[in-house]
Amino acid sequence: MSKEAQAGLILKLYDLRREETMRKARDWFFMEFHPATLDDFQAAMYGPHSGHLRMVISYWDMYAALVLHETIDAGLFRDCNGEYIGVFSKIEPILKDIQKAYSPRFAANLERLIDLTPDGRQQSATQRERMKAIREKMPKAK
Repeated sequence: MSKEAQAGLILKLYDLRREETMRKARDWFFMEFHPATLDDFQAAMYGPHSGHLRMVISYWDMYAALVLHETIDAGLFRDCNGEYIGVFSKIEPILKDIQKAYSPRFAANLERLIDLTPDGRQQSATQRERMKAIREKMPKAK
């Protein structure tokens, strides 16, 4: 795929991230979804935000597949995106449990992309700690 076509695809995928339902899903995922266990994940998967959870993870897993299949250059992808690391950081500690309970393919493309990202696992751990520190500083809902 030409560089111009890749750029067009990245811009199209960015537009999809701005779509109203996807924006709500991303807001929920980052502000309210903090799974520590498989039970936490399952509560979200079978709760009112099931669609949000599936939308965010499947979006980034699909995007990762485009990179892994070289439809989008990995370096260009990394230069244009960082959110995938934050998404992965939320599920990484329990991913093996999720894959065992649901499917070994669950978020497998995203995981492979993280592993191909220089220091990807370390970036994920760092992002998880940053998000935890931010949550601790935020006022608690009453």
